[in-house]
Parts: sequence; C-alpha cells; structure tokens
Amino acid sequence: MKVFFANSSDDARRWQQYVEDNPDCTHYHRWGWKQVIETSFRWPTYFLMAEEEGQVVGILPLALQSSRIFGRFLTSLPFLNGGGPVARTGKVEEDLVAAAIVLAQELRADHMELRYRREPQPGNLRTKMTKVAVVRPVEADEDKMLRDLPHKVRTDVRKAMKSDFTAELVGETGLDDFYRIFSVNMRNLGTPAYSRNFFQEMLNTFPAETYICVIRHHGKPVAASFLMGFRRTIEAGWSSSLQEYLALKPNVFLYWSIFCLTGARGYRTFDFGRSSVGSGTHRFKMQWGSQEIPLYWAYWLPDGASLPELNPQNPRYRVAIWLWKHLPVSLTTWAGPRIVRCLP
Repeated sequence: MKVFFANSSDDARRWQQYVEDNPDCTHYHRWGWKQVIETSFRWPTYFLMAEEEGQVVGILPLALQSSRIFGRFLTSLPFLNGGGPVARTGKVEEDLVAAAIVLAQELRADHMELRYRREPQPGNLRTKMTKVAVVRPVEADEDKMLRDLPHKVRTDVRKAMKSDFTAELVGETGLDDFYRIFSVNMRNLGTPAYSRNFFQEMLNTFPAETYICVIRHHGKPVAASFLMGFRRTIEAGWSSSLQEYLALKPNVFLYWSIFCLTGARGYRTFDFGRSSVGSGTHRFKMQWGSQEIPLYWAYWLPDGASLPELNPQNPRYRVAIWLWKHLPVSLTTWAGPRIVRCLP
C-alpha cells in the first residue's frame, strides 16, 4: 500500500469516485473542497490518498493555515464540520494519519486537527468533544411533519405562519440577500464573517446541491440559510435572521420552510450544523425533536503542547468580541474575511 498526495486530474476523478461509492464519506470529503479552500482563502491543501493494488482504499483532505496571531496548523477540514480520514480498514486509517503527522512536522505546524463524526481510530490522538451535530428527519408530507413536532414548537410554527412571511429555495440568486443578513448577524454576535466569495465558490463548485433559503416579510429579506446537500442529507451550514424581527419568529419559519422545501426535493435528513453543548442555539435545535451526533475533534500536538482553544468561548477573546459588536457593519464586512480566514 502507498500513501501519496493526490493532485492530477486522474487522482481527482478516482478520489471523487471513492467518495461516491463509500457510505462513510460525507459532503466534506468531496474533491471540490480543494478548489473552494484554495480559491476562497488562498491556503494550500494536501489531499492524501491511500492506494492498494491500484484501488483507492482511503482518503484524508488537509488544509494549512498560518498567521502571526493564531499560529500555523493543519486541519481536516477548516470551516467545516467534518472531513477526517475515511479508509477501508483501521490500518489504512492509521497509515493516513501517520503520513499527515509527518506532513505537519515538515510544515512546522503548531498542531493538526482532524474532524470526525465518529470516534477516531488511532488511539494516540488527543480528542475534544465540546461540539455536537444536531439532525432530524424531513419528508415530503408537511402535515405529518407538523403533527410530529413537539407541542410548543408546533405552536411557534403556526404563529410564524401567520406573520406574513414567505419562503423561497433558490441558488445563486439568493446570495446577496443571504450575505447581507449574515454579515449583520455575525457583527451582532461579535464574530468575523466569511467573505462573500467563499459562498460564491461553494455555489460554483457544487451547483446541483447548494441552495439558499430566503425568508421575506412583506418583501424584505429578514432571514436566510445557506444549505449544502449530499445524498439524502441537507445541512444548514450558515443561518441568520435580523434581530429586529425576532418577535415574529423568522428563525422558526426559516427552519420549518427548509424542512418542507427540502423534504419535497427528496432529502430525508436535515442537519442543523454543529453547536456547543448547552448553548442557546443547541437548545433551539434540540426542541424540534432532533438527535445529537457527537463530533470528535482529534489532535496531533508536538511534545508538551496544549490543546488549542481558538473559539469564541476562550476568555482571551472576550474584549475583541465586545469591540467587534460595536463596529459599523461596513467595517466588519471588510475586515472580517481577513481575520476569519486564519481561523479553523
């Protein structure tokens, strides 16, 4: 067996075929992420592929980020909720991870982070489990979905239905509306926003199963979600609503509309995306009768290094978050993408 960096057009074809054929692979393993990350963020990627007797038996996509403030690290994959190694056997997975560790050492990375949606195979990696994915079934029968909702949420949905909202599921035509709402919401949360180009690249690279759900109130866009589909699962990667409309529950109408619109298109599982356990967003997602999927963030660290804490819960970032909330949206929209590209 050999492990090597996949780069050629033939490697890309074989990689993508492996993803399509392997039920353990997710949307995050698709070859197109190489282009999205390199084009949107200008970070180098290293897509490791294991081959045995001419057959692909494992893959591990990696991206390198580097900055003076946040450090230098390999991630599989940054900005996303998965992308860790997938392999035919535990031995192949161990070999892929071993090759990735060698790469991290050669690149002088401060750490390497592998994002799993299952317990990691190699036992020598340190693991954090502070995040979970939240999922629930969707279907084409709207009446049945409404009946199956917990009583309180069903009441909230019916209230939102009476608030003169409309919903549409579109592609690139919804990007401007989504990005305006997203930029404002991220500023209000004290968090830098990704560039518009990042979302444009995802639409360009995965046009068949990338959607934007836009909620309007009397014609004005007030909530939106950027959605990524793969097989029969649809994930809300980024969702936002305007604070001044929250009393009308646009976020409730947004998710209910997504259930209905994507269920009608044949999707059967809705993924709310990742949440910190016990947070307000986590409780909101769980109230829909959802289930949790543990997320395992596994780390290789140089000797003596501590686990990284590059997240908004880190106390060292509290002042920066407070200041960010009070900056003009125009400034945060300009500066945010330059900062957030350095975060995993």
